[in-house]
Amino acid sequence: MTDADQKGRKPGFRGVLRAHEKISAILPPSPIHACEIAGRTVWCKAESLQPIGAFKLRGAWHRLTDLSEAEKAAGVVAFSSGNHAQGVAWAAGKLGIAATIVMPADAPGVKVERTRVLGADIVFYDRMTEDRIAIATGLASERGATIVPPFADPWIIEGQGSAGLEAREQLGFEPDMVVAPCGGGGLVSGLALALPGARVVFGEPEGWDDMCRSLAGGTIVPVGPNPPPTACDALQTLMASPLTFDVLIDRCATGFAVSDADVGAAMRFARDTMGLIVEPGGAAGLAVLLSGKIAPAERTLVILSGGNVEPAIFERMTS
Repeated sequence: MTDADQKGRKPGFRGVLRAHEKISAILPPSPIHACEIAGRTVWCKAESLQPIGAFKLRGAWHRLTDLSEAEKAAGVVAFSSGNHAQGVAWAAGKLGIAATIVMPADAPGVKVERTRVLGADIVFYDRMTEDRIAIATGLASERGATIVPPFADPWIIEGQGSAGLEAREQLGFEPDMVVAPCGGGGLVSGLALALPGARVVFGEPEGWDDMCRSLAGGTIVPVGPNPPPTACDALQTLMASPLTFDVLIDRCATGFAVSDADVGAAMRFARDTMGLIVEPGGAAGLAVLLSGKIAPAERTLVILSGGNVEPAIFERMTS
């Protein structure tokens, strides 16, 4: 595939299906736990139990396995607050590809250390004053490496959507509603492609709900100036990408802003009812249902997207 073809490529169901086939060949399905919310059974898929503690290895594996031999030899550069970093590092390690990750200086220590253990090099930047894309682009240009973005990439979107196909196979039916966290929208848009019959719902942190506002207004808008602090480090994306926005607006996706208190309650619920440790960002979708912002459908699937949280933060959020 030429560079021009790659730039014009759009994510689609066929790509999600191919990603699902590739990922199913190397990993068992992540577990699904049933629980009750608002008088209905809800099925929660624990992507927090993936080998890197998050769903992000799906998109990374789909992207890196499609690189040419020359591209693999030149290495990859990614930018991430932690879970995508680990996904790319994990896939790169298995494929023998050199990986450099541009990470915010305030990324959780547990995510930084696990990314480093997986063999990636790390370059830090200031989340609020420096442009991570510009830094990654410069590094990739110097090395001839391939940039692997966390969500603005058709392979990444398709790979994340494989969680939806996997869940449909496990459940034996297509859900009426799928609920997930949203940062840049890679997971949610992938699920929208994978489950065309399901209503698509997502949760974003208060003050970082740019996708909610973008879909409501029909055009992409960035996070406002001086956004508030949030425990959901994985969901601090300053602006959606046209790739994810287009998929979600086409599917009439519905988003809700959730508070840190809502997220903490969802983390506590996951721990107490399912025995799962879920990080703040990973619980944002569940928080939408538990806070009553929308009622579950007859057959609702919730993605618990990650479990990489430092013990002190988990204790504080769930106490």
